[in-house]
Amino acid sequence: MLRDCAFVSLCLCVFVLNGEAQVTQTERVDFPPGGLLRLNNSVGELTIEGWDLPEVEITTIKSTAQDPDRIRITAERRGNDVIVTTQFPRYPVFPPPLFLRSGADFVLEYRIKAPRNAGIVVNHDAGEVHIENMMGDVRVTVSKGRIALRLPSDESYTIDAKTDIGDVVSDFEGQKHQRPWIFGHRFAAKSAPAGRQLYLRVGFGDIAILKTRQPPYGVR
Repeated sequence: MLRDCAFVSLCLCVFVLNGEAQVTQTERVDFPPGGLLRLNNSVGELTIEGWDLPEVEITTIKSTAQDPDRIRITAERRGNDVIVTTQFPRYPVFPPPLFLRSGADFVLEYRIKAPRNAGIVVNHDAGEVHIENMMGDVRVTVSKGRIALRLPSDESYTIDAKTDIGDVVSDFEGQKHQRPWIFGHRFAAKSAPAGRQLYLRVGFGDIAILKTRQPPYGVR
């Protein structure tokens, strides 16, 4: 569901295989210059890739043996923000492990293409977040899983990356510290004031900050 922004196209496909429904939906919408892409409560595998078009393409794939409509993914425009929100069944006391929440119960995948200069804010539950060839500020938190960034090597970055339990690796220069009395690590790097800001947090899992391949990706 998309509100308050120009609607370009919508494609919805539904497949049933071995009693499991797979619903794929793609939306393409205009993205405001200098805008911010926000993802709230996403879960599963999320990939955000930069491209040269002035619009954002959001493809979501839901796989579940139960009613796929109980998992709701909505997008809306608030000012210069495009916000993608996921609502899925909650468990009464303690959340189940990942293999139950986004495996045997349901699987979610997000494939998003956005303008390279867009800012990104992601609040991710369990799973992996991949961000490729983006040039704006990035702020990502993951409760359990992995963050992997592939970024242009000719940009400068201020990096603040930390895991509670896990490792941090980076192709960019900076200082890495093992946090005392915990199994986590922290990596920090400072750039000029105009540099891109990277704020990355993982509760349980790893962070990888890698340089993208050259030449840069073209228009897709």
